[in-house]
Amino acid sequence: MMCMTFEDPSTWANEAVRIVPHDPAWAALFEEEAAVLRATIGEWITGGVHHVGSTAVPGLSAKPIIDIAVGVKSLEASRPCIRLLREVGYLYSPYRGDVMHWFCKPDPARRTHHLHLIPTGSSRLAEEIALRDYLTAHRDSASEYGALKTRLAAQHLDDREAYTRAKAAFVETLTSRARSWRPASD
Repeated sequence: MMCMTFEDPSTWANEAVRIVPHDPAWAALFEEEAAVLRATIGEWITGGVHHVGSTAVPGLSAKPIIDIAVGVKSLEASRPCIRLLREVGYLYSPYRGDVMHWFCKPDPARRTHHLHLIPTGSSRLAEEIALRDYLTAHRDSASEYGALKTRLAAQHLDDREAYTRAKAAFVETLTSRARSWRPASD
């Protein structure tokens, strides 16, 4: 079976940027998809299946796309997942191929899910989880981030890459805070 990919980001990067209020159903959509992923690529999962990104933060406005990070042993060892994930509707792109295997579902024109296979123990995986946890615990930062995303989406409605670049410095600031923050233990 041939594995379908989309190699040229210029064919999909300009999908309209749409920010919507938080939907509590996103958590259940993640859980459903996590079960599919565990059944499909479970033997490659070494670092968990995590709901990350803005849809994982209660109350945070977001693009209505469920972001999922999966910890894997290595990018090379997880290459068989590309074919297996195609069978459950994911399209692979070599976007940021030095740090992850990146997928979208069902297609670049109308995405419902983004999937990142990231090496377990990598700073990338740790930072995605830390940022989610930080924003969940720090409502003021989450509100500020939500307002910025809404404003930038209006400015860059038809240019996803410009939207992402425009928020990058703020995301890096939040990620830096998240790296040094530790949640209170029980």
